[in-house]
Amino acid sequence: YSFCTLLCLTRTVKMPTTTENTSTPLFMSGKVVKGFQRGSKELGFPTANLEFSSECARTVKSKLTHGVYYGLSRVGSGEIYPMAMSIGDNPHYGNKEVTVEVHILHPYDNDFYDQIVTGIAVGYIRAMTPFKSLDDLIAAIQNDCDIAKASLAPGTEAFETYGNHPFLHRPATESAPENSLVLL
Repeated sequence: YSFCTLLCLTRTVKMPTTTENTSTPLFMSGKVVKGFQRGSKELGFPTANLEFSSECARTVKSKLTHGVYYGLSRVGSGEIYPMAMSIGDNPHYGNKEVTVEVHILHPYDNDFYDQIVTGIAVGYIRAMTPFKSLDDLIAAIQNDCDIAKASLAPGTEAFETYGNHPFLHRPATESAPENSLVLL
């Protein structure tokens, strides 16, 4: 059983082609699978790669604005932390497939493969683009994380609006059926 839906809990989602009109919030939940292993090993920013079906990949590729977003997330039934999330084909590496990768801004001692990550992307940071060097990419990712931290600090409008959102507090077992990425 796999599916991908594009809905919004409070309004119709308009999937834009420009960054100025990027629709947020974006509600997502998916099972963590192994990715390219570049996030932690090569870049120093471990990511949770979310599994989804080929049908969902086509939807993500054609309907969502690719880029880097910031928001709030949690692993399983754990605590809620800020995140930076990329949606796209990572043009710096020339990937052919679209991925959804979540970098949770909290240190974890262990991997969390096969667990469910639930999140709400509340803002758009930048488009995905190739970089001149690996150091330039790392600097951009660090800047993404800095923006996410500042935008989601306790007391900010984004944190107050979404930190207690019911979507983040659903039981993890209800968040994503097997082999699916759910975008609400």
